[in-house]
Amino acid sequence: MPPVAHREFKDTIYGQFARIGHALASPKRIELLDLLTQGERTVERLAEQSATPVKNTSAHLRELHHARLVETRREGTYIYYRLVDDDVAQFVRRFQDLARRRLAEVERVARLYLDDRDELQPVTLAELRKLMRDDQVTVIDVRPREEFETGHIPGAYSIPVPELKRRARELPKRKEIIAYCRGPYCVFSLEAVHLLRNQGFRARRAGSGFPAWRSSGFPVSLGGDARGNRTPRRERRPARRA
Repeated sequence: MPPVAHREFKDTIYGQFARIGHALASPKRIELLDLLTQGERTVERLAEQSATPVKNTSAHLRELHHARLVETRREGTYIYYRLVDDDVAQFVRRFQDLARRRLAEVERVARLYLDDRDELQPVTLAELRKLMRDDQVTVIDVRPREEFETGHIPGAYSIPVPELKRRARELPKRKEIIAYCRGPYCVFSLEAVHLLRNQGFRARRAGSGFPAWRSSGFPVSLGGDARGNRTPRRERRPARRA
């Protein structure tokens, strides 16, 4: 390949790579991707959950769409956004893990707001599976209900944090309670654990959230909850490519 053509190829291919970098250059866009790992959302719902004006949220989503990280569908007057595929969800998680390993400030902030506020070690997903198989724990999903219905750990109770104080009496005190939420930087499970301990429950939080559970290939249920509000169904996982 002639030197000029070689340079043109390099400039073009790295310019395309930079589209992903540009999409991740905003903290809000990273947060939006993190929210979308839970399932699709309308622009309005994403704006509410990220505490961002709808106009700004739409602009951020357009940048993510331009980088082919998200896609859309229309339902009536609403436009729903979702991640293009599970590869994007795994990329977001690896990106966050890399930042925590490489940036001392990320580690410091995570310890200050999460680790140092909880005297007990979080439960790993592998440990959680074993505890569930042995029927030693009660698992609660403390995310918003819409996220639970999009997918959850089979057998988990859906008790969003704002409902937990009122509904704590539904939980058995003879078993330890494990609370899980969106991921390692979600504070819902930490809030839930503190509330439960103050009411006399033995409680710990899961160190990883539902997206990590799903990407690990563990069973997933859709729809209803462990209280029988709606009939749960198992997720149909796509066949592996040869």
